Amino acid sequence: MSSIQLKNTEQPLLEIAHAFGTPVYIYIADTILSQYSKLTRAFGELKLKIKFACKSLNNINILALLKNAGSGLDAVSIQEVWLGLEAGFKPEDILYTPNCVSMDEITSAIDAGVQINIDTISILEQFGHRYGASVPVCLRINPHILAGGHTKISTGHIDSKFGISIYQMRHVLRIIKSNQIRVNGLHMHTGSDILDAGVFLQGAELLFDTAQHFPDLEFIDFGSGFKVAYKDGDVTTDVNALAKEITRHFKTFCSTYGRELELWFEPGKYLVSESGTFLVTTNVIKQTTSTVFVGVNSGQNHLLRPMFYDAYHHIENISNPAGTPRIYTVVGYICETDTFGWDRKIAEVREGDILSFKNAGAYGFTMSSNYNSRYRPAEVLMYQGKAHLIRERETMQDILKNQIRIIS
Repeated sequence: MSSIQLKNTEQPLLEIAHAFGTPVYIYIADTILSQYSKLTRAFGELKLKIKFACKSLNNINILALLKNAGSGLDAVSIQEVWLGLEAGFKPEDILYTPNCVSMDEITSAIDAGVQINIDTISILEQFGHRYGASVPVCLRINPHILAGGHTKISTGHIDSKFGISIYQMRHVLRIIKSNQIRVNGLHMHTGSDILDAGVFLQGAELLFDTAQHFPDLEFIDFGSGFKVAYKDGDVTTDVNALAKEITRHFKTFCSTYGRELELWFEPGKYLVSESGTFLVTTNVIKQTTSTVFVGVNSGQNHLLRPMFYDAYHHIENISNPAGTPRIYTVVGYICETDTFGWDRKIAEVREGDILSFKNAGAYGFTMSSNYNSRYRPAEVLMYQGKAHLIRERETMQDILKNQIRIIS
């Protein structure tokens, strides 16, 4: 079965779970397109380009959906570049922003014809020696601004591995001049879950000052980091207020620079997080002396964010939504302490009940693994009134296919 017509408008998730099994990731296409539209409308006064962060959700159907809406792609590996090309993106619509890769991979991306973004001085030197002015390049600058909702998603501070330090600009300018490198863009990304327009503007002013050294700029890229809500009461990025402030400052900069440049953003979570739900089935209810555990048929091998980032995902019992609320700790079936949520108030859970994890569209499947030799889950896209299977659940053959047996 590759798709089903959704009949149960009251509980479509249960219908999908029964049709395709669990664990399963489900994405709603209309939610993704709505988020994309909100962003493009907010910055409507500027020459805006959105580059969807492929690392957040890399199913080829999601990429094609956003491509058709007008988005470009932000790729952080050569494999993501190839995936984007396979999805139908034009090379010039793909921004390649790797970190700590070899020059060989950079060369492969250049051969693919995509926009190159370099964040390491040694690579910039090698690039200049080999290509000179023949291939334009963007520079990723580290502004030394501490921002982001968690240390593991803060990327613009002084101890970060990302970007070329703003304090190394004199050295960079010497490399560019001696190799006649043509810089057509400047880039920064300070981190994720940013709420304050001031953080963007602080970094923006540094890029605006730096831009005066580069006469051939075509765009300024502010990365992303827009925060979405994971639970009731969460403060989120006010995109309209942010756009108003950035638009005003960007127009002033362009006037000073002498021409209108493009403004780029690379949202991932903002576009796809709220579209996604992860469904699991309850294997056991296990009561200890102090805790009632709900053990499900999934774990950190499928949804790593709660263990890796201390991320919160709201959990609901969609099989028994009217049940008496009780306190549970929801855990996985992996041989690790893979806890999805401590002391959660959930409608009474019975063995066999299906639980849903909200806001699971970003960095869910893409961070999944085969740890404990478990299969990675299926993916389903709700699109034009149907639920489409867009990735099959793995099998034992997938676990074994690249292993070469030499001992019998």
